[in-house]
Amino acid sequence: MSKGNMKQLLKGYRSKPFSLLVRILVLLAACITFAVLLFLIAYILIKGIPHIKPELFAWKYTTENASLLPALINTVIITFFSLLIAVPFGIFSAIYLVEYAKRGNKLIGVIRLTTETLSGIPSIVYGLFGMIFFVTTLKWGYSLLAGAFTLAIMILPLIMRTTEEALKSVPDSYREGSFGLGAGKLRTVFRIVLPAAVPGILSGVILAVGRIMGETAALIYTAGTVAETPKNLMSSGRTLAVHMYNLSNEGLYMNQAYATAVVLLVIVIGMNALSAFLAKRITKGKIDE
Repeated sequence: MSKGNMKQLLKGYRSKPFSLLVRILVLLAACITFAVLLFLIAYILIKGIPHIKPELFAWKYTTENASLLPALINTVIITFFSLLIAVPFGIFSAIYLVEYAKRGNKLIGVIRLTTETLSGIPSIVYGLFGMIFFVTTLKWGYSLLAGAFTLAIMILPLIMRTTEEALKSVPDSYREGSFGLGAGKLRTVFRIVLPAAVPGILSGVILAVGRIMGETAALIYTAGTVAETPKNLMSSGRTLAVHMYNLSNEGLYMNQAYATAVVLLVIVIGMNALSAFLAKRITKGKIDE
């Protein structure tokens, strides 16, 4: 910044001291947030990395060796099936709300209100619903399938809202250009609008993955806490978050709990990095076309 611009900026702050105060508060809030994030990451890494050992990834969990591998496998299975259920429903619902629903439709207002309400419900309520409906009424028992369906319902509002905002961010000129070339509504939505909204949709999916991996209350009541590698979807099992919660709750395996936290942190960071990479590649591919 040149001296002239600096003087002009200082002059503006003298005439409007409130603007300077707001700027300082914003910078301070950003610095505090960043510092807290770095502290949490550093704390987890320092506490957990020294305790990451080969036996931590043993195939079976025993009282002598609190292996996290069964929980890791359960986490992957539950995450995959939850997204398999929730993502199509969330994306198609958002497409209907943005592209097909008539403006001013009262039903749309009810759907949006319901979605926002579901987003604010505590996860333990979803867990109780899943236990009553999937575990007891449908007689699925404590199983990975019951946990996956419960989490799918829990993340559905998040995927709907993020996809809806991503579709709204696509310029109307894309749609008008496609219609002008003779493309129909369906072709325009799936060949023009949806690919342009993929980066925003991916962001919502990654947020959903983070919520699934960090969930405990909803899974304790539906998937159970069995520390075993599942034989099928009807088997009970614990995820990494539930595994870490149980280890710390018992107070006997705190070192393994910290090591599990490191593995969970690495997975979440890796998922975010992969999402950013895919979004960048997709956006670049669209620009090249």
